[in-house]
Amino acid sequence: MIHMNAAPSVALVILNWNTSHYLKRFLPSLLNATYANKHIYVIDNDSKDDSLQMLRQEFPSVHVLPMKDNLGYASGYNFGLGQIDTDYYFLVNSDIQVTPGFIEPLIALLENNPHIGICQPKLLSLDNRSMFEYAGACGGWIDRLGFPFARGRVLTTIEEDHGQYDATEEIFWATGACMCFSAALFRKVGGFYDYYYMHQEDIDLCWRVRNIGYSIYACPQSVVYHIGGGSLSWENYLKTFLTFRNNYILLSRNLPFLHAAALVSIRLVTDFFGYFYFLFHNDPGISKAMAKAAFSYFKWLIFYRDKKNQQPKGWKKKSCIYKGTILFPYFLKNKRKFAELVGQTNILHAPGASQKI
Repeated sequence: MIHMNAAPSVALVILNWNTSHYLKRFLPSLLNATYANKHIYVIDNDSKDDSLQMLRQEFPSVHVLPMKDNLGYASGYNFGLGQIDTDYYFLVNSDIQVTPGFIEPLIALLENNPHIGICQPKLLSLDNRSMFEYAGACGGWIDRLGFPFARGRVLTTIEEDHGQYDATEEIFWATGACMCFSAALFRKVGGFYDYYYMHQEDIDLCWRVRNIGYSIYACPQSVVYHIGGGSLSWENYLKTFLTFRNNYILLSRNLPFLHAAALVSIRLVTDFFGYFYFLFHNDPGISKAMAKAAFSYFKWLIFYRDKKNQQPKGWKKKSCIYKGTILFPYFLKNKRKFAELVGQTNILHAPGASQKI
């Protein structure tokens, strides 16, 4: 247990871009969190609304780190976290309402289990609190083609929360919407990869942390409520472009070259069918974003890939990886829930996989 008179310092950090209305609405819940040794920071990504003025007037105890340009999620957090002296970073989206005791379970988990590098709370929908929230639900897995899914959310299917994922359990990735890790570990792995701008940088960070020997965990004893899509909605074509492009980059950065080349080739063929699906379903904007993502990936591969990148690559830890792809059981067998997909024969096992704390 953590003794509060010796509790490690925690920086609650929000990256803001034109969400003054969310800050005004949800910052009070952060200020009311019961963890004593906390400080709240807002990194402002060159907002054009009244965010800075509102923060100065209504939340003077909140530390504000303004930027002169909108650097996106990855670079924005890299910029801000580099200026914060603390034991732990706790990243929180501006459109999240926290519960009073949401910090303590995660810090206790990290403090008492040094093999755990990153953890996340349970994310429920603010508008329907019995449902999981799309962005991270109760912790993420990944399949062999690089498709991420989560306990409580598979592709576009979101489950109702019945406590079915309330075990504190190992996961592959924690959501960037609400995640906690030590400042020392963040510096050790080099922070977020700037090129992503936003989307997939959280999975990339977790993959790199796993590959140097740490585990990622979900801690459902901590609960937060998320609006989701507060900065960029699912229908936004920029989000579609970044999601697909960055997923190809994710595979290329974290797998050996030949393995990544084969996998991305399969993905491009698979996504080609998706391109025509949306084209024939009267949403050519998504098709265009997907095609643009493929071309942008090749541009990155030729001109921007860091050829000196020596980070450990591959599936170093075999836990929380779906054997094969979730697409076939999801679309052909109507297996839409996490528990329906993940059976004992579908999990790549390793010592300590699915370990309960």
